[in-house]
Order: sequence, then C-alpha cells, then structure tokens
Amino acid sequence: MKFTRALALLALVAGPLRAQGVQGDFVLRDFTFDSGEKLAELRLHYTTLGAPRRDAAGVVRNAVLILHGTGGTGRAFLSPTYAGVLFGPGQLLDTAKYYIVLPDGIGHGGSSKPSDGLHARFPRYTYGDMVRAQQMMLLEGLAVNHLRLIMGTSMGCMQAWIWGYTVPDFADGLAPLACAPSQIAGRNRMMRKMIMDDIRNDPGYQGGDYTKQPTAGVTAAMQLLFMMTSAPLVQQRQAPTRDAADSAITAYLAQRVRVTDANDMLYQFDASRDYDPSAHLAQVTAPVLAINSADDLVNPPELGVMERLMPRVAKGKFVLLPISEQTRGHGTHSMPAVWGSYLAEFLKTLPER
Repeated sequence: MKFTRALALLALVAGPLRAQGVQGDFVLRDFTFDSGEKLAELRLHYTTLGAPRRDAAGVVRNAVLILHGTGGTGRAFLSPTYAGVLFGPGQLLDTAKYYIVLPDGIGHGGSSKPSDGLHARFPRYTYGDMVRAQQMMLLEGLAVNHLRLIMGTSMGCMQAWIWGYTVPDFADGLAPLACAPSQIAGRNRMMRKMIMDDIRNDPGYQGGDYTKQPTAGVTAAMQLLFMMTSAPLVQQRQAPTRDAADSAITAYLAQRVRVTDANDMLYQFDASRDYDPSAHLAQVTAPVLAINSADDLVNPPELGVMERLMPRVAKGKFVLLPISEQTRGHGTHSMPAVWGSYLAEFLKTLPER
C-alpha cells in the first residue's frame, strides 16, 4: 500500500477552541469490494487532530475514530457545536490528550467517489467496504493499531456497530449515535428507496452518464432527505409563519442541490442495502454506549428496536434522549452539548491503559 500525506494545515476556531488539524490521503492499491469489483487506487481522505500516544509495547492508547453520516465528511466534526464542545482544553476529547481521526468515507468528501469520473461504473460499495478501508488506513497509513473509542453518527453509527463485531478487540469502547444495529426496513428503507428512485427515474440521469446534473431528481431526493432528518419543534421555531417556512425550505433545497452530485448521493444511500449487525451482537465484546433521540424520524423509538436488541450486547447501555428544546431530531447526534454527560460517564468506565 502506498501512503501519501498532504500536509495542509487548517485553522479551526470554534468559540474558545483553537486547534490545528492535518489533512492527508491514504491510497489503497487494488482494493476489492464485497461485490467483487476492484479499484486500482482507492483514496481515503482524512483529518487528524492531536498526536498518537504509544505505550511501552508500541500500542496506541489515545486514538479516537469519529465516523460521519450519509453525505457528510470528517471535517463536519470541526464545527463549533461539535469540536467546540468536545475537542478544546479540558473538554472530553481534548486534543492535547487524544488523537482524533476524522476520515471521509468511501464515496464522500475527498475520498474516491463516483463523481471523480467513473460515475455509475464506480464499484457499488457497502458499509463493510468502508469499515475495511478505514481499518487499513489506520493500520497502514497512520500506524494506529488500537483505538480508545469509536464514535459514529447515523451512517457512522452503523459503521461503529460493524467495527464492533468484525474487529472486536480493536477499540476499548464504542459510542454509536442515531442508528440501530438491525436491518434497515420499514419506513426507513422506503424513504431510502424513494430517494434512490427519484434520482434514477429522472430522464436526465441517463443511467448515470449525465453531463448535466439531473436537477429534478436530486431536488425530489433532497425533499425526502429533509423530512428524514428534520424535527417538528425545530422547524416550527425556525419558521413560525407560512412565508418563513416557504422561504426556508426553498433556500435549503437550492443550496443542497447546488452542491450535490446525483451519482454520489445515489451510491451513498445504496451502501446501506446489506447492513444488519443483529445476528452478530454477541460478538461485540467492547463496552457500548448507544444514544438515540426521541424526535428522530429515522429511528423512531416506538418501534422498540433498541430495547429488543441491546440485551444481546454483553456490555451495552442504551440512552434514549427525550425531546427537548436542545434536541434536533436525527441531527441530535452532532450536538454533544445534549449527550456529552453520558459520554463523560462512559469514558470513566473504560479500562485504564
């Protein structure tokens, strides 16, 4: 494997927090996907904060892997509402103490993706492919042979569960936020299928070989995505009148459609098609703190999925955050001000190294 680093520094100012991050790329040669398809070069982009700390045996003891959601990037975690609450001096994941690794998943951000040129000929990756590539990046690119913690939001939450049973000894603890360790079915799957169908069924999609974005299909897909990730109380506060609501959703759609590639979005949602850790939960031996919010349309608490499945996890704890002025529906996963106290207690329970 060839490892290249782009030593580009970014200045992060998040309230009182000032930290520097290093961006880089790890290139995997002849990567074989679960589908049997191959790429001669698979690029994973990442950002790191802090520095690794090794024990006498050379094992890294302070690394934290944080995995983003569908359509996101690792750099999204550098926001004031996330980094400004977690990464600063004296905070839970203070970068003076922890080595934070923020990868862009396959098909996202600066990593290899359909819009780089292959379009619909890009391999149909899965969450399992993404996790295997992340592990190779850590081991062969960053020389990180152990993780203190794996955190993930939404898609990253689901990948954290996959990490938990495929390489159970790699991390001291898992903190998956806003997902369930079960097959995506019911309304969740229906919404995802509608998003993919909206894109595919736009005549402008042309089987993925478009030269101009199929705007109608992407717009329809974004409308569904907005409903998936929004919450009634939040939008009522943001848009308390008819005109404010019309203006807000029009602006949201215009901005998102302008920066979204149809193939990238289609592949991102298709990647969840075979996700289902439910049969493997007994293999998750690391302590787990799973957090969902009651106003999450994607993971509605009335289904009772977490209550049924978490007893299969040997060291699992599930927290359902009640709806409040601070929750943000599915997006609560990126609001550590809401759930940080639970993470603080969880970190205290992890074995000392």
